[in-house]
Amino acid sequence: MGEVSRVTRLAEAVRAEIGKAVVGQTEVVDGLLVGLLTGGHVLMEGVPGTAKTLLARCLAHVLDASFKRIQFSPDLMPADIVGTNVFDLERRAFELRRGPVFANVVLADEINRTPPKTQAALLEAMQERQVTIDGVSHLLPAPFLVVATQNPIEYEGTYPLPEAQLDRFQQKLLVDYPTEAEEVEVLRRHLGGGTSSADLEALGMRKVATTEDVLAARSELDGVVIDEGILAYVTAISRATREHPSLTLGASPRAGVSLLTAAKAVATLGGRDFVTPDDVKSMARPCLRHRLIVRAEVEIEGVAADTVLDDVLEQVPVPR
Repeated sequence: MGEVSRVTRLAEAVRAEIGKAVVGQTEVVDGLLVGLLTGGHVLMEGVPGTAKTLLARCLAHVLDASFKRIQFSPDLMPADIVGTNVFDLERRAFELRRGPVFANVVLADEINRTPPKTQAALLEAMQERQVTIDGVSHLLPAPFLVVATQNPIEYEGTYPLPEAQLDRFQQKLLVDYPTEAEEVEVLRRHLGGGTSSADLEALGMRKVATTEDVLAARSELDGVVIDEGILAYVTAISRATREHPSLTLGASPRAGVSLLTAAKAVATLGGRDFVTPDDVKSMARPCLRHRLIVRAEVEIEGVAADTVLDDVLEQVPVPR
């Protein structure tokens, strides 16, 4: 399947270029590629200093895509995100000042540091790829990808994302510390001139694709074959989470759609035109972990959503 091979080569080129600035984090990069191919937004969770912002900026750079960063804070207003109409005295007419949401890749940095009213300003954009300003709808550029970040350990002065907004994210990626060897390489590169997001050109990072290439790659997902057994498998996983005794909230039907779509992208990136159970398994944690609510009494004992998902994947029969 030649077209899928073209998508695979494109992904390999993107990984190679991002690797010039970011050491390791291969699973996170692959998750971002899946989100880009499927149009699914990504929430990255990790402590400060683990290259979350740099990853988003690098992705936009190698794709020659427009990039905007929104630093979420308690005083941020919805208009600061979507924009507003400003009266032009010379023209005696209102003029639309577009907000930073009008970009191909939007980094919502520390999204949980702003109140729910401002968080909700992203809902329409994430779901419908448009924003409404003073009753007029404005389409956002395509492709459009929201990459949000949050700190998993510092909760003072934060506003946890409501379930409705978490459900708009296709994936929640955990950005962990690098390995010892990777951390040594980070220090080595720092001595050689640094890897800050302002130095992407200096690092020799090339633009290996365009937004048109991304949109063309997305169309290739339509040719991926989904066996009835895979549909039943995804359904069984979703339903098993709703019945699991450790959860108060399981996966929604939208979560199942996200999981299936992400599995199609994994197959495409692997050069295949069919989805396997392993494709589904590989995306179960990223696509479902943020949509599950663990019972408080179980969570106190150290049980996390990933633990429950591992249990579910062991129990649900794999299609043959």
